[in-house]
This record gives sequence, structure tokens and C-alpha cells, in this order.
Amino acid sequence: MDYEEVANIANLPEGSYQIVQVQGTSIILFHYDGEVTALANKCLHKSGPLGKGVVKETAEGRFITCPWHGWEYNIKTGKAPAGFQDQQAVYDVQVKDDGKIWVSTEPSIEGLMVAHAENPLADLEELRYQTTPTSLNILGISCTNMNKELPRYSTSEAALEQALEMAQQDFGAETQLIRLRDLDFRPCEGYYSLHEEACTWPCSISEMDKEEDGMVQVYRAMILWADIVIIATPIRWGNASSLYYKMVERLNCVQNQITLFDKILIKNKVVGFIITGGQDNIQHVAGQMCWFFTDLGFIIPPFSFLGWSRGWIAEDMEQNTETFKTSGYIKRSLTQLIQNSVNLSQQIKHIDREHMHTSLPNIAEAPSKGHYSEGMFIEGAKEEQDGE
Repeated sequence: MDYEEVANIANLPEGSYQIVQVQGTSIILFHYDGEVTALANKCLHKSGPLGKGVVKETAEGRFITCPWHGWEYNIKTGKAPAGFQDQQAVYDVQVKDDGKIWVSTEPSIEGLMVAHAENPLADLEELRYQTTPTSLNILGISCTNMNKELPRYSTSEAALEQALEMAQQDFGAETQLIRLRDLDFRPCEGYYSLHEEACTWPCSISEMDKEEDGMVQVYRAMILWADIVIIATPIRWGNASSLYYKMVERLNCVQNQITLFDKILIKNKVVGFIITGGQDNIQHVAGQMCWFFTDLGFIIPPFSFLGWSRGWIAEDMEQNTETFKTSGYIKRSLTQLIQNSVNLSQQIKHIDREHMHTSLPNIAEAPSKGHYSEGMFIEGAKEEQDGE
């Protein structure tokens, strides 16, 4: 077996690890318990950089955790934790008397990713859509937060419940209601900031917390099941609620499929909004919500939101809910929001969107990929004008 000098033991103190190159291959050197070991630096899962992860000690030994999706490998044996059969590539290491570290140019143990017996996210990965040309599935998402031990009346959620009830009674729709406050899910942890391929579909966090991530329920209902989505939020300091933003940040994994693979997950779906607050800023909140969901691929009906506000000086909040409950505008506006959404949904069911194109950025066009320059853009624009 051939070896290559890669480092000096003096630069790899006990309890540390570093990335080195062996004939163009990225390798991680570990120095723990007086022993130097080496693993391939490319995670078996999505090729994440293991060497940027964290080493943790467990009852089974020391493992390095991939920073992208949490896959783990024993730093000595390369084996995955108990219950998994994956094997990371292991390289042989020799530490010479002069302190020089030599690593084999070929792995002494080859890497192997083994198909896992059960994948609870298979329906999301395979995009097993449940909508049909005749389905009318309406999903309501409530973004209001409250103390579960001291529940209170929520105008936005009450309006959403009324809307879903109308959809059932007037149109025979199948409905679901998701209250985000009932779901346990981590906020977005910015994996796209690590690397565009670190943010995956389903979400990187969902891959790490397959059995516990509450956003999986949202993904299934919104992406696979719903024909129409109605999102209800209170106004908080002139914006949608913090729960709303916690959810939409986790929808980055839907949008980036377009950027990475020109793959649109949202097909022939309608979205509408319910926005209520004791004071104003309804148009601002509606504008942000409309923009975000159209960027995912949703279609917005005419007059796409119900807005409720008693104005800037309405500080007598104890009067807000009673005024809301007796408002004839609420019932009329909810009826029309559902009517407009259902009408649009029935129309777009027949649109072929398999070959739809987007105007969103594409990773292949990024400056670092060498496929874009300002000069090329201007020249192309000029040619188009000349063609006119």
C-alpha cells in the first residue's frame, strides 16, 4: 500500500482533528487517546464536509457528526452508530519517529452506504401527491400563538375555522386545520448558508428528526394533500406572527428545489390569507405573504385576503373580539374568499404545469459557476432588442 506525507504530529495536538489532502482526496486526521486515525471527508449521505462537523464522545466511542444532516461515524472504525450499517471510508495512518504523519493513498476500508430499512419521509422524497383532477382539499394553517394552559379567543383562528366550515358545507370540501402552536419543530438553522446542497427536500432538520419534526405534518398537508391553503395570522408589531415566519423559513427547502434542480413542488395550488389585528398594517402583511407564496408556485385568487383592523387608535382591545364577532363584514368576506379560491382552483386544475419555467435564480448561473457575466447579459439583451 502506498502512503503520502500529509502533516506533522506537532501540528495535530491530542484532542484535535484537521483536513488534509491525499492525492487530491480530502481526508480527516483525528488525534484522540494517543492514536491518529483517518476517515474520508465526504459524508456518505449528501457529500457533506465531515471535517467541519463536531466530535462527540458516546457510550459507543467517539463519533464525528456531519454538519449538514447529522450523520455520524466512529472516528476510528468509520462505522455508523448501532442500528445503522453504513461504513465511512477509513485510511491507514503511520506516524514516523520524526513526527511526520503518512496516510495511505487508498482506503484500507471502503466506504459503503446501506439502504435504511424504513424511511418515514419516503412519501415526501418521492412526492406522492394526493390531489386529483376532482379533489377539493382545503388546508387551514393558524399562525397565532398562545399559552396552551390559558387559551383565549383568537380572531384570526376563529375566522379560519369559520372559513373551513363554510368550505365543507357550501362546497363539500375536505378540510384540515393545523395550529402551528401545537407542533414541535425547530426553526430554520440556515443550512443553505453552509452550501446550497446542504438544504434539502425534505428539510435538513426533518432528515435529522424524522420522527419528531412537526414541520413534516405541514409539508405533507401543504405540498402533497392540499388544493387550497388558507393561512391565518394576527398582526404583531406591523408584521405577521413569529410562528408564521418560523414556518416560512422552513419552507426554504421547497423554494430551493427550483434554484438547484429547476424542480417545482407546488403545482396547481391556490393560497389565500386571513390577517387580523387590533391596529393596522394589513396591506404590508398581505404583500409579504402574497409575494412569498407566489415565489413557491402558489396562485393567488382575486381579492386574496380577509383583513380585520379597528385602526391605529383602537387600544381598547377588550372591545376588539366582541366587535369582530358581530361584524357582518367578516362572514361576507370569508364567504367570498372561499368562493374565489374554489373557483380558481377548479380552473387551474386543467393547466399543464409540468413544463412551467420560473424566473428565479438557478445555481448553474451563479457567478462562481462561470456561466454568467455582466457583459454576456448586456450583449444578450442588445441582441433581443435588435431582433425586435
